[in-house]
Formats: sequence, structure tokens, C-alpha cells
Amino acid sequence: MRAVVCEAFGPPSSLTIADIKAPQAGPGEVVVDVKAAALNFFDTLIIEGKYQVRPPMPFSPGAEMAGVVASVGDGVTRVKPGDKVAAYTKFGCCREQVLLSEDDVIAVPDGVDFETAAGLMVTYGTTMHALRGRARLQEGETIAVLGASGGVGQAAVEISKLMGARVIACASSEEKLAFARKSGADETVNYAEEDLKTRLKALTGGCGVDVVYDPVGGAYAEAALRATAWRGRFLVIGFASGEIPKIPLNLALLKGCDILGVFWGEAIVREPEDHWADVAQLLAWAAEGKLKPHIHAVYPLVQTAEALEELAQRRALGKVIVKP
Repeated sequence: MRAVVCEAFGPPSSLTIADIKAPQAGPGEVVVDVKAAALNFFDTLIIEGKYQVRPPMPFSPGAEMAGVVASVGDGVTRVKPGDKVAAYTKFGCCREQVLLSEDDVIAVPDGVDFETAAGLMVTYGTTMHALRGRARLQEGETIAVLGASGGVGQAAVEISKLMGARVIACASSEEKLAFARKSGADETVNYAEEDLKTRLKALTGGCGVDVVYDPVGGAYAEAALRATAWRGRFLVIGFASGEIPKIPLNLALLKGCDILGVFWGEAIVREPEDHWADVAQLLAWAAEGKLKPHIHAVYPLVQTAEALEELAQRRALGKVIVKP
């Protein structure tokens, strides 16, 4: 079978296309024909050895996929050949087939296409865990979403609206904010031109926001924390800015607020039932037409390097998909 292969850490241009041995399902395992693999910004870091996950060489990038079960091993009861499924794999999806544990796959309902199902796993799964499992976002609350045009940012805007919240989208350009408004944002803040704390306070009548969703980090984190309401919740999603902020903890004391870490990759291992429930809800919303990840572009397998470069240069608005 064909696979995109990383044989040494380097930029997207160092990846190669290789013919490798097709996997065989052992006990408790499932082989899936990949119909769509979705890429994320962290894939650009994994192939350069700059991410906390360092797969053994050689490996394929791509952490989420959707496809059709090709074969199952002994003891598998949750799925059967021909079933439409999606999965999160950490890496390894940019190939024609993947070998997975039975517990890794989740059934995809009729009416949800492969590109949508693949694009829901990481960014939307992370956000669902953050908003429902960690922040316990309530209907009528106000949430500020930083980096609102990125993958997790778009997911946060959409899911927050489905949960009944008022959404303030924050980003660094008018183009990105226009994209956030199309995703459902009620208000926007251009933090490249406006003071983030001051504007968030103004948009909430001086009270501050109930929840901050921060995948950016850097200087904007403290400003957003200063704009939280009494007993607000600050969600630490990631550090796309490249800078891990040092937060003055007296702010948490003075506001009675919570700073909540969101480590989705570990949560799905420790709390698999919650993960399955979250993804089932996301897929149900997608089947009902309430949730539709924006697809930035779809690339054939042989152009995976170009797809990753689009992410590395931060040109992507929404999901980048690779189709074997």
C-alpha cells in the first residue's frame, strides 16, 4: 500500500511516498481503509521533532481519519467489515490503510461524509472536552475565543453557539474575524489593533467573560485572564504563538477564577467513555446539519507535503484534508 513516510525529522519537503506492507489485524484489532485523513498544525511539528509526541521512525503524519473497516481480528465485536468509522491515532493516517485497536474506532452515522468525520476528531473533540468536560459551559454564558479562525478556534465558536453561549471571537486580522463571524460569532475583537482586556470588558458591560478559550498563549493569555468575570474559567488549550505565558497567580485569587488545563490526548486514554460520548454528540450534530467543519482544501496523498506547508505557513482557514 502507499504511505507518506517520515524517515528523518525535517520540513514537509523531506517527506516521501513509499510502498509499504499492508497491515494485518490481530486479536482485538481493526484494519481500516482510509478515505480521508485530516491534518493539524501539530503535524508540522511532529515531522520536525518539535512536538511532545515523537513516533518511532519511519512513520506517517496525520492524527485523525475516517474510512471503512476492511478486516477485523479475533474477538472484535464493536465493528465489522464494511462499517463506516472515524478514529484519532496520534499519527500514521496519511496512508491507504491503518491498523487500530477496536476501542479506537467510533461509528460514523449515515449522512456524514468522510471529510467531515475525519475533521471532527481532534479540533472538535478537544473543544468538546474543554467546553463540556472542563469549563462546563452553560447556556447564556459569554465565552471569548482566542485564535478564533484556526482549527480549534472555529470549533470553539461553533460548539459554544450550539451550547447556547454568547461568543466573542478574537483574532489578529479582519479576514480571520470575518471567517469567525461566518462560523457564528456574535462579537469580534481584533487583538492586533485593540487592547484585548479593555475590549472584552466593554463588550460585557464591565463584568468580564465567563469563559476564555485560549489556544494561542503568549501575551494575550494574561490580558484575557484579566478580562474574566468573577468565578470565570480560563481554558489552557495550547500555545500556537510559540510562547508559554507566565501567569501572575494573584489574578486567579482576586477573581476567584479557575485556570483549567485541557489535555485531550491524555483524557481520551483515562476517560474513554467520555470521549466516545463527546464524539457521538459531534457526529450527531453533523448528521443533523448543525455542525460542518470548514474544509480549507483537499489534497491527494502525493501532495501531503504541500498540505502540511499550508498549515506551517498559517494560511489554512479550517481543516486541511488528505485523501489516499
